[in-house]
Amino acid sequence: MLNSANNNFVQHVVSTSTEGNMNGYNRKSPQKRRYDMPKYAVPPKKKSGKERVPQPKNTVAMLNELRHGLIYKLESQTGPVHAPLFTISVEVDGQKYMGQGRSKKVARIEAAATALRSFIQFKDGAVLSPLKPAGNLDFTSDEHLENGIENVSKAELVELIYTLMLPEKKSNLTSLEQSTLRPQIFCMSHNATKSTIAVDGQKKVPDKGPVMLLYELFNDVNFECMNIDGAQNNCRFKMTVTINDKKFDGTGPSKKLAKNAAAKAALASLCNISYSPMMAPQKNAPLPIDEKSSSMELPQIHADTIGRLVLEKFMEVIKGQEAYSRRKVLAGIVMTENMNFCEAKVISVSTGTKCVSGEHMSVNGAVLNDSHAEIVSRRCLLKYLYAQLDLQCNQATAYQSIFVRNTDGQYPYKLKSGVHFHLYINTAPCGDARIFSPHENDTGVDKHPNRKARGQLRTKIESGEGTIPVKSSDGIQTWDGVLQGQRLLTMSCSDKIARWNIVGIQGSLLSAIIEPVYLHSIVLGSLLHPEHMYRAVCGRIEKSIQGLPPPYHLNKPRLALVTSAEPRNQAKAPNFGINWTIGDTELEVVNSLTGRTIGGQVSRITKQAFFDKYGFLMKNLPGMPNRKVTKDYGETKADVKDYQTAKQELFSAFKREDLGSWLKKPIEQDQFGLVE
Repeated sequence: MLNSANNNFVQHVVSTSTEGNMNGYNRKSPQKRRYDMPKYAVPPKKKSGKERVPQPKNTVAMLNELRHGLIYKLESQTGPVHAPLFTISVEVDGQKYMGQGRSKKVARIEAAATALRSFIQFKDGAVLSPLKPAGNLDFTSDEHLENGIENVSKAELVELIYTLMLPEKKSNLTSLEQSTLRPQIFCMSHNATKSTIAVDGQKKVPDKGPVMLLYELFNDVNFECMNIDGAQNNCRFKMTVTINDKKFDGTGPSKKLAKNAAAKAALASLCNISYSPMMAPQKNAPLPIDEKSSSMELPQIHADTIGRLVLEKFMEVIKGQEAYSRRKVLAGIVMTENMNFCEAKVISVSTGTKCVSGEHMSVNGAVLNDSHAEIVSRRCLLKYLYAQLDLQCNQATAYQSIFVRNTDGQYPYKLKSGVHFHLYINTAPCGDARIFSPHENDTGVDKHPNRKARGQLRTKIESGEGTIPVKSSDGIQTWDGVLQGQRLLTMSCSDKIARWNIVGIQGSLLSAIIEPVYLHSIVLGSLLHPEHMYRAVCGRIEKSIQGLPPPYHLNKPRLALVTSAEPRNQAKAPNFGINWTIGDTELEVVNSLTGRTIGGQVSRITKQAFFDKYGFLMKNLPGMPNRKVTKDYGETKADVKDYQTAKQELFSAFKREDLGSWLKKPIEQDQFGLVE
């Protein structure tokens, strides 16, 4: 058949050349003939289907298309010299497959056929029908394995793969069968928990671009584009891709990037294929693999859901006060129960990039010192946690709370099982997580091994943006020094998140009531560099942290980047920030430089507000051993021994790594009592 096809092709070329010569073209001028012939040559008639059928590829070639970089190994050679029997093996996804033959080539083909049979499934023997015609398919499920493929011959197997590899071939498959089987086979070969994990334990990004891959996997792919206005009226494009009546959105500064984002979202949802930078970290050594999961990556579809929920909630709460929609950093916290993202709740939304000016410090805990968006969102979460404990004060509402009585521990209350909190920030947190070149591979060996180039503790600058290493600061801060003009310094967001991953996000006051609460994941809208982000939030102290009182421990949150990345915002950051917590009837706008609302009132998420809530809980919460709060704010925090032990161990770990000393605010800020 192959020789016949080749002969037909040669005859076609010869006959065409003859026609060209008859029309006055010189046989010795191929260049002219090649460019001019399409104007005059009559296209050849289509051959019949039988004559045009290409020959199937052998199993080795097909397996290599599904799995790249396979190595075939000669296991043994038996039999006499004139009639040897070769045994060759190939390892696929950690499983070894054997093949035998009278030549090495035949043995290699048999080994590839055995491997192919292991992950290509049929519904009923060789019948090409969808696995689950009605309903959504889970391409990573093993539910259909009982059907097996033992009765499928090698020829039938080759024909199936060949059919799917050549979509232009006229086959007997219906469009439903093609759209079902093609992504099934591909997703088996790119399963996020198997074949995309390399030898070093890291997942690999697919070799092809998302748009090309989407067109290969699905027949019915339709992109639709429209312009939208982003932050500060920057031109942004929105692409919507429709696949089998399902829609997926993507945005970007160009149509191409928006189209890529939409394709990535579709692949993540339909095939569990991710293009996240967490799949291909830019460092020599792989990120550590958690004992409970294959990597530090949050599934892409979950990351996109978290980012979308926070952005939608921000657009919802800002309605009516669009004058305060201008922002540079947006953050929010999402809560899930049993990782059910269909019923996820947005707990808080906030914006902001500035810190309080030193002249506006408060001795009553009445101002917000740090108005960076992620820090404000965490304070909004504290407000939510206090409200949930309030529900426990009344027996009629206790069942609605996310907390339950802790009967077997030293803490009166703990979170319900399965409750998780996820932090979203539209860019990398300031400090160590953001000190890198986004478009350069700057993870090579440091030419100055005695210099601590990475991991340094850093501080924010009063009334400004950016951070400086603590070693460049003036050390201990004093109240009178700040009032006389010394700049008030605040630890960077990267450092504060690292602190939350040791002592929890509940704060020192609540640590007297509940077990430590940790972030399950951190999702970024841009500037996610796996190595730098991991180091900043937990990696730089993982080897030196020790002696933490249980249940305190080093938390390693999942990390992810949304498919529709946030654009770089070159506009000047505003001097205000907004905050909203679930249950609030309206958002609150805070002047970041004064730490008070734009109307001059005390914010609802200040130290003063939380200390009042704490005093109420100590009086009314069932099961509390100590009912009176007689000490000031600072002394009350110091009495929570385990929390303070964990915090001091965190500071010591940074010192042992020679990364600097944690800089504290003037102690006078915490010397205030409860309002009578």
